[in-house]
Formats: sequence, C-alpha cells, structure tokens
Amino acid sequence: MECDKCGSDAVLHAAYSGLYLCEDHLCRAVEKRLRRRVREDGLVPDGATPDDPETWVIGLSGGKDSVVLTHILHDVFERDPRIEIVALSIHEGIEGYRDKSLEACEELTDDLGIRHEVVSYESEFGVQMDDVVEDDPEGMAACAYCGVFRRDVLSRYAEELGADKLLTGHNLDDEAETALMNFLEGDVDQIAKHFESSLGPFEGGDGPAERTREPQDHHIPRAKPLRDVPEKEIALYARFRDLPAHITECPHAAEAYRGEIQDLMLGLEQNHPGTRHSIMAGYEKLAALAADAYGGDSETDFGECDNCGAPTARDRCRKCNLLEALEAV
Repeated sequence: MECDKCGSDAVLHAAYSGLYLCEDHLCRAVEKRLRRRVREDGLVPDGATPDDPETWVIGLSGGKDSVVLTHILHDVFERDPRIEIVALSIHEGIEGYRDKSLEACEELTDDLGIRHEVVSYESEFGVQMDDVVEDDPEGMAACAYCGVFRRDVLSRYAEELGADKLLTGHNLDDEAETALMNFLEGDVDQIAKHFESSLGPFEGGDGPAERTREPQDHHIPRAKPLRDVPEKEIALYARFRDLPAHITECPHAAEAYRGEIQDLMLGLEQNHPGTRHSIMAGYEKLAALAADAYGGDSETDFGECDNCGAPTARDRCRKCNLLEALEAV
C-alpha cells in the first residue's frame, strides 16, 4: 500500500484513522501529537524564562516509550533556554534485564548531551527486586512492590534535582488500560486523583479541557506527553529513528488483572478501531468531573511519614511498611 500523504511505501495502517503512513509521515505524526499534548496540557508555563527555566525530569527506563519521549523532547527543546531536561534512571536489581536497559539510557543521553542520573533500590533501600520477588512477604505481584519503590525514588530524586515536572513515557495503551481498570473497579476516588496527578492540564493549556488540575505542594506534578500515541507507533518510531531502546519485557512483569485488560483492549481495538482513543476522551471528561466532586488530591490530608518523612496520608508510608515486612522475612 501507498502512504496517503506522499505516495511512498506505507509501513503502517492506522486503522483508527484509516490512514496508511510511510516511515517519514509516521514519525512526523508521533512528533506532532507529542508537541500538541505539550501545548494543550500547558507544560511550558508563561513564567518560564532563560533566567528562570523550567526543569523537566524524565523517568528514563531505556524502554521504547521513555527513550522516544526523551529523544523527541530533546529535539523540540534543545535550543529553548526556558527548558532544562534531566534524565533519571532506576536500577531495580533485576539480573540480566536492567543492566542492558541502562546501557541504552547511557547511550542515548551521551548522544543527546543530557544530564543522566542513576539510582538503585540497593543503594536506597538495601533491597533488590530479584530478592523481593523470592521473599514476597505480602503475597503480592512483583509489580506491586516495584511500583511503590519506583514512585518513591522518582518523586524524591525529581525534587532533589529541582524538577518542576516529572515526565514519564506512558502511551495510549497504558492510559486506556488504567482508565478501564479504574472504571471496572468502581474507584471514583482514584479516577479523581488520576486527573489531579497526571491527566489534567496546567494553567495556560489550550486544549479542550474545561478544568485545570489543582496545584500540588506535596508531590512533583507529573505529565505524560506520549499518552495520545499507540504503543505500536512508538515502537516503530524507535526502530525507524534507530534509537537505542531495550525492548524486552521485565521477567517479573506478571500483573494478572492488567494482562486481562490488555487482552480485552486488544480485541476491542481490532474489532472497533479507535476504542482506545474513545475511552480516553470520555475518561478525561469523567475524571475532571470526579476531581470536582471528590476534590482529587486537593482534599487529601497529606502529612509526613513518621519513619522517612515522605508525603503520605497515613502515619507511615506504604514504602516503609513494605520494607519492614521484607526485613522481617
């Protein structure tokens, strides 16, 4: 088939739009959607200046999503003195997996000339995920432990690095799956928090959203500039731009419920192209309404963990409770 834009050989049929795209126009489409999301979400505030630049810390895992995010943002803002980009990578302690992905991170950041910081669970918590999975004192999936530890490290080090925003490489598939899971679980409070933490636009955004997220003083605000782009297109972009992405699934990734949602979403998208986009379009409107009704994070009484001082609505944060359980094994 031929590209609908230029007549060259097509490399992708985007069923949700009906378009056939060549390598060049596919990459242009990915870049265009990221730039549009940056604009619509108001990621660059009016107050950012060369003398007082905005600092973005990118959670760089070495996988395709975060590598593509870092590459495109660097291309867009390399000559913009209002924006400073720092890459932050985490070594979880997974033998034969994370070392290779960190090599990809180092290659990318060296090529782009971006500051790159690496933090490990071993240095921060005295644990490695391989051991956590083996001990499993709480009877949970590996991703449940890792998610708590990862969020803690990303938040703390983003703050130490002076971040104004913490950016992650979540794609359209990731966000549509999370939206569907929250809805099926009936977790309206979590939907409200989702809007306030990463979905809602900032002041100055020019997208269709009628509401902006509430300012936060307990966490660095997050953003997901790739959340309009399907996972497959991001993978193709990494391939066509010859980016050093480590495209291998974590050996401990086994979230059973999310796996079921992924299978469901795959079938829905194949039979009804555009389902992911439709889910997110409706979900974002519902999330804004939920944030209005439930207050999102704005009404949560955040204090400090009695043990480590991290922001938490409890006496002790979830991370400290898990570490205590691991120590007791």
